[in-house]
Amino acid sequence: MDEVRLSVEQRSEFGKGAARRTRRAGKIPAVLYGHGSDPKHLALPTIEFARVIRDHGRNSVITLKIDGERKSQLALTKTITVHPLKNYIEHVDLLLLKRGEKVTVDIPVVLTGDPVSGTLVNQDHDTLSVEVDALHIPEQFEVSLEGAEIGTHIYAADVEMPEGATLLTDGEALVAAVNEAPTAESLEEPTEEEEEEAAAEAEAATEEAEAEESSE
Repeated sequence: MDEVRLSVEQRSEFGKGAARRTRRAGKIPAVLYGHGSDPKHLALPTIEFARVIRDHGRNSVITLKIDGERKSQLALTKTITVHPLKNYIEHVDLLLLKRGEKVTVDIPVVLTGDPVSGTLVNQDHDTLSVEVDALHIPEQFEVSLEGAEIGTHIYAADVEMPEGATLLTDGEALVAAVNEAPTAESLEEPTEEEEEEAAAEAEAATEEAEAEESSE
């Protein structure tokens, strides 16, 4: 993973009102913490930070040049909070790092290739948790399903890990399965649950009719 640099400002105001003012000024409120140090409240440049995430993923390692400080800080993008409706970044948590340190991160799993025709792919896990050197975090794991047959199952343990990385997700966790695609006829057929519901409704209707007859 490439290391990127970002010039950031320190914030002296806190709270929701201060956060809104920071965002109106074209910045993202952020907190840098870790290794027992006091949290630092920062303002990240919105456009530059968004570019970092787009180009390097949500597990980006950033060298922060904090205004007023001579020494740069190495940080991992730990949490990004996005507004649920307006889709802008509301807040970022940054984890202070030391070179050579290992971190626990969730890496996206991307399925590539096309299985044989007449199949349907189900993906049960779209991320895998790993422990890895902070400066060698993969952006994603690619799993090829090119030519995969019906009944193919990919488990977490089948995903190739980069050197020095340790899989933390249960190795038997199902990542993806290649199943037979349902036909139009099978989609029209009632499911077992629907058949049971219909039977229960019919039984209830019969009991109600019998009750009415006996009361006459």
